[in-house]
Amino acid sequence: MSEPLEICDLMLRDGHQSLLATRMRTDDMLPIAEAIDRVGFWAVEMWGGATFDSAMRFLDENPWERIRRLKARMPNTPFMMLLRGQNVVGYHHYPDDVLDRFVVHAHANGIDVFRIFDALNDVRNMRKAMAVVNREGAHAQASICYTTGPPYSIDYFVDVATRLADMGADSICIKDMAGLITPYAAYELVRRLEEAVGLPIHLHSHSTSGMATTALLKAVEAGVDIVDTAISALSLTTSHPPTESIVAMLKDRERDTGLDLGLLAEISGYFGRIRRKYASFESGMFGVDVRVLRYQIPGGMLSNLVSQLREQGAEDKYEAVLREVPQVRADLGYPPLVTPSSQLVGTQATLNVVLGERYKVIPEEVRQYVRGYYGRPPAPIDPEVKRMAIGDEDPIDCRPADLIPPGLDDAREAVAELLGDPEPAEEDVISYALFPQVAGPFLERRAQGGDGREPAVAAVAGLLLKRAEEQAADGRSRDGSGPSPWKVGWRPGQGRWTGLIPGT
Repeated sequence: MSEPLEICDLMLRDGHQSLLATRMRTDDMLPIAEAIDRVGFWAVEMWGGATFDSAMRFLDENPWERIRRLKARMPNTPFMMLLRGQNVVGYHHYPDDVLDRFVVHAHANGIDVFRIFDALNDVRNMRKAMAVVNREGAHAQASICYTTGPPYSIDYFVDVATRLADMGADSICIKDMAGLITPYAAYELVRRLEEAVGLPIHLHSHSTSGMATTALLKAVEAGVDIVDTAISALSLTTSHPPTESIVAMLKDRERDTGLDLGLLAEISGYFGRIRRKYASFESGMFGVDVRVLRYQIPGGMLSNLVSQLREQGAEDKYEAVLREVPQVRADLGYPPLVTPSSQLVGTQATLNVVLGERYKVIPEEVRQYVRGYYGRPPAPIDPEVKRMAIGDEDPIDCRPADLIPPGLDDAREAVAELLGDPEPAEEDVISYALFPQVAGPFLERRAQGGDGREPAVAAVAGLLLKRAEEQAADGRSRDGSGPSPWKVGWRPGQGRWTGLIPGT
C-alpha cells in the first residue's frame, strides 16, 4: 500500500480530556488554531465526549460556541466529534428526537466527522445516530470499542464491524480506550478488517500501557488508513502517541504523511506553555503504567478519578479502587470501559472500597444497567449481583430508546419559561434536553450577564451560513441531493478530502 498515512490529531479534545480532566478553555485554543489549520490533518477532533457538559459545568462556556469560534479560524480542516451513540454526549440514553436535532445542529455549526460508538458494542444503540449522520451528508465513522476478556476475540470485533458497515458506516474506527491493543493484535485486527469490510480503517489507542506507538506502526504495516495522535505537548501517559514521532518515523518511507515537522513543533511549543496553566488538573501519572492491562481504565477516566478522589480527600483509596474495577467489570458482564460504562463500573468500585462492603450501595444508574436500559451486556451479569440490584425483575430486551418518549418539546417549554423567551434558540433547547441541571443554571447566568461574545458568535454563525449557501449554489450541497464530499473525500487515490475544500 503506497497511500500516505492520514493523521487525525486529538489535541483539542481527547488530548486534554485524558491529561487535564477536560478543563482547557476555548480561549487557549484560538491563538494557535490558524497554525493547526495549515498542517493538513485528515481531521482534528475538537468536540464531543466530555467537552460538552464540562464547558458549561466547569468553564462557563457555551459548548456550541467552541465549534463556531474554532471553525472561523480553521476553515480548511475537517472537524471531528465523539458521539456516544444513543447517549449523545451524556451518560444515559436520550430520546430519538433529541439525538436527531443534536446531530443536525452540530453538523450545521461545523462538525464534519461523527465518530459514533456504543459502550457495550450494542449496534442497536448506534443505528439512529448513523442514520441521521448519513441523512445529513456528514461522515459516519462507526467505532468498535476494543477491550479484552472472555467475550472478546478478533472474530468478535470483525463481526461487529461487518454489521456496522452494513448499517451505513463510511469508515470503521478501532477505539482502544485504555491502550490495551498489542502491536501484533493491532496488525491482525487491521488486516482482518481491511479484508472484511472494504472501508477505511482508523486506529485510536492510548499510551497508558506504553504499547500505543508500536501498535500504530504495526497497524501501518497492515494497511491502516488513518491513525489518531496528539501533538507531543499533550501526548503520552493517559493520552496518545505523539504526532511528531509518527510523522518522523514514516518520513521518506512508503507511507510518509507529508506533514511539516517544523509547523508541528511550533504548535507543540504553544501547548507546552499553555499546559502549565492547568497543572492542578494533571492526573499525577508521569510514565507508563502496565497495570492498565489488568484494570482497563481509559485515560480520561484515570484523570478524572484522581481528580475526584483528591477533591474528596480519599486519594489513599486510589490503588484499592483500581484493584476493584476489574472485579466489578466481570460482575457486570465485561463491558468495555468507556463512557458511560466506565463511570458505572468506576462509581460502583469506588463505593465498594470506600464503604468497606461490596454492593452495600448500588447506584440507580447501575441498577438501570442491570435492567438493560443501557443495552445488552457482552456477557451475562453475575446472578447474585443481578439479584442484589433488581431482585426478580426481568431485564428488557429491546433497544432502550424505543421506550423513551420524545423530549425536545418539553425541553423547549422549560427553556422558554426559564429565560422568559417564547422562542428560545435551538442550541439552548438541545443543551437543556441533554443536561438540564447543568444547562439551566448556565443559561440563567448567561441571560443575567452574558460573556460579551454573543455579537461575535452571531457574526461567525452568519459567515458559516453564507459559506453553506455558497457551497449549495456551487453544487456542493450537503442536503443529501448529491454525493457528499464527506462520503467520498477520504477514499484512497482521490486525495485529501477531494471536492470538499475549494481548490483541492
